[in-house]
Amino acid sequence: MDDIVLRGMAKWPNVPAVYGWLTLNRRGQWLIKGEMVGNPAVSAFIARNYEHDADGRWFFQNGPQRVFVSLDYTPLVYRASFASDGLLALESHVGQKPASLSGAWIDENGTVLIATESGVGVIHDHDLDDLMPAFADANGNALAEDALDELLERVQHGRASELWLKYGHSKIKVESLQAHEAPDRFGFDPCPAVPDDHPGCA
Repeated sequence: MDDIVLRGMAKWPNVPAVYGWLTLNRRGQWLIKGEMVGNPAVSAFIARNYEHDADGRWFFQNGPQRVFVSLDYTPLVYRASFASDGLLALESHVGQKPASLSGAWIDENGTVLIATESGVGVIHDHDLDDLMPAFADANGNALAEDALDELLERVQHGRASELWLKYGHSKIKVESLQAHEAPDRFGFDPCPAVPDDHPGCA
């Protein structure tokens, strides 16, 4: 977190939290009361001070005040591209570049989710075409377009499939997932609720 945020937390430790004010959409964009944050400096400040608590509630620490974030889907959004070495490169919407993958899924809507040491997130929908070359068979071999389309469809519809996603010099099997299962499975709260004993603004 920024030093100014840490100093504010130390100076005013009991500022009531805010709920229902800040949203993260599926493209990694921040919305304040439904309006897109268009100022890059503000977006960057939010990103640098974006964390989660032990209950899986993600928040933006705005100086001494904790602003809980409503999630359109997952707490992170990953951009995908290919580096000069031909390997898949990933970066979260808050600028984290994961070292490894611990899981990969496709939900019933065709959304690709991945889990890294930073947390679970969706692949930005604009990057799905760029992601395709990273899919492989069980031996790590590239797949023909028809074969890949069939395997993607099988996973999306919850059927057994030998589809793998390569990242770095390793690969991980792609599993099926129902979108509504994600919060419980990955331990995040998509819409933190105002506690009954909350003393301040909601």
